[in-house]
Amino acid sequence: MSLAVSSLTLMRSGRMIVSDLSFALTPGRATLLRGPNGVGKSTVLRAIAGLMPIASGSVVLNGTPLTDRDAFQDQVLFAGHQDALKPTLTVAENIAFWAHLFGGDVRAAMQSFQLDEIADRPAHACSAGQKRRTGLARLALAKDRPLWLLDEPTVSLDQATVERVASVIRAHCDAGGMALIATHIDLGLTDADTLTLTRPRPVTAAEETDPFMAGGWE
Repeated sequence: MSLAVSSLTLMRSGRMIVSDLSFALTPGRATLLRGPNGVGKSTVLRAIAGLMPIASGSVVLNGTPLTDRDAFQDQVLFAGHQDALKPTLTVAENIAFWAHLFGGDVRAAMQSFQLDEIADRPAHACSAGQKRRTGLARLALAKDRPLWLLDEPTVSLDQATVERVASVIRAHCDAGGMALIATHIDLGLTDADTLTLTRPRPVTAAEETDPFMAGGWE
């Protein structure tokens, strides 16, 4: 089991965002994506999650190429900037929705992020931190997804909850899972590797092709 990213190049609106990126992630390991704002951390996560086309290179997870979308994405949990909550559903109902997709115990997931007291509160009535905790409760449900892709997961969270998130990630890796995390803060994952992204060289005229505009989804 492993994630292998080879010579990954990503374009957006005719501009090269990431150039020739290669790295590997093995079971039991977490890697922190670092780099200044706009360098492409979120873009890398979205590309590996299959949410945007790649210009060139390959991504293989446990022997399954990214091009085999269904089989690949069945092994992945992606948590992006948005909390992915339905605003009219309660906290408990939102987590039950995720449990329907991933399996797992709704009550245990709620307890993992101390959500019992707001279980019946509509998501639209929650604070930013409560919404983030509710969205992250899916981590406690997706233990069977070997690869977690987390984009700034601790935004709007207090220090105690940051430590709780780190504990959940650590437990996932201890069980043989993998985590790729874009973050600017210290999560306390002392054994995590670090991958620092840098801005690519300027795009040449021959490279100014956006795969999305060129039919990359066809």
